[in-house]
Amino acid sequence: QVQLVESGGGLVQAGGSLRLSCAASGNMFRIGAVNWYRQAPGKQRELVAGITGASTNYADSVKDRFTISRDNAKNTVYLQMNSLKPDDTAVYYCNARITTLQGITYMVNDYWGQGTQVTVSS
Repeated sequence: QVQLVESGGGLVQAGGSLRLSCAASGNMFRIGAVNWYRQAPGKQRELVAGITGASTNYADSVKDRFTISRDNAKNTVYLQMNSLKPDDTAVYYCNARITTLQGITYMVNDYWGQGTQVTVSS
């Protein structure tokens, strides 16, 4: 069974930094694209950053402040968040497209973590 576990959230003052981690575990054949989403109270979930291979993309609201990276040896993706603002307050979720081998069949599914709370105080 594949699991994604986020960690690293917390309470930080505006201007501070946090690093989120998304660790994948289980019987995986391949980890493809990995994305970070966030959802603030009363708002829709939004894409914050994504990484596919060495290619990255960011929401305009976090460009030049957030950096996504991956450590393939550890099956972990990171989101370094600098210059945090109160508007960054949300639950942050990791999403990954993972290929598993089920018998002789390759299955591709999207998996979600449980989320980690980030709160930025002004």
